Amino acid sequence: MEKLDECARQLLDTTPQIMRFIRAEMRSHRGHDLSVPQFRTLTFVNRNPEVSLSHLADHLGLTLPSTSKLVDGLVNQKIIIRHESKEDRRRLTLALTKSGEDILRVARGATQNHLKDVLCKLSAEELSTVVRAMNLLQPLFTKGMKEAK
Repeated sequence: MEKLDECARQLLDTTPQIMRFIRAEMRSHRGHDLSVPQFRTLTFVNRNPEVSLSHLADHLGLTLPSTSKLVDGLVNQKIIIRHESKEDRRRLTLALTKSGEDILRVARGATQNHLKDVLCKLSAEELSTVVRAMNLLQPLFTKGMKEAK
């Protein structure tokens, strides 16, 4: 039980610091023509294919009209497209265009390179430990996110 408490405490203490680093780095490569909420929209749509406007609004903490206006701007820039839902033709879903995918690919590549600059301070054994830990954690939290939807 003590190990479980220590593990949970370490996750609570370390994960927010890592996420702040990643978010700041990703946003620094978003391009000056995108606001932070627009960039957050791209990342959410990328992680949640065929997401609805209401799910996006919930994620962003915005009203539906505000989210719709934000998405309109991204549609006008040809970064996001709206589709009819495969399950319900009355419902619209969102997807990234090639341009939107390219924006994220560039930001992600630059962030990954910066992470490598930080992680290079670890030994090969320590890097293997981090990779093993991430491989153990990912399915636990991916499953939890799917169940939460």
